[in-house]
Amino acid sequence: MEKIQSNSTVTVNYTGRLEDGSIFDSSLNEGREPLTATLGQGQLIKGFEQGLVDMTIGEKKTVEIDPMEAYGDYNPALIQEVPKDKVPEGVQEGHMLQANTPMGVLNFRVSEIKEETVTLDGNHPLAGKKLIFDLEVVSFN
Repeated sequence: MEKIQSNSTVTVNYTGRLEDGSIFDSSLNEGREPLTATLGQGQLIKGFEQGLVDMTIGEKKTVEIDPMEAYGDYNPALIQEVPKDKVPEGVQEGHMLQANTPMGVLNFRVSEIKEETVTLDGNHPLAGKKLIFDLEVVSFN
């Protein structure tokens, strides 16, 4: 039986959850399609991709992915406080903002709003977390 290799194009159903059992993403949600990606192209987080290698059509498995194989460790240096007048009016905690920086366009989550300042967090929302994925291979070539 053929197995997924590092350059295969794979279609997979998945459900991603955290260690506390909360689901952060799933291809099984209403209106969603299975995920299709070519391995080895940087389209998927490293641990997700590694979990698919050697699977076969119809196979199901659960993979646990440490932060360094996913979105990295949480980095406190990516948190900054900026004057409130530097962010769009009406912004609320949890909103995502983009900023032009010397390193290019970066995404920030508004983590706190104070009277004069807003705290922005440049970490991916899943940084520092172990991710658990239930995978089911639909097809590959």
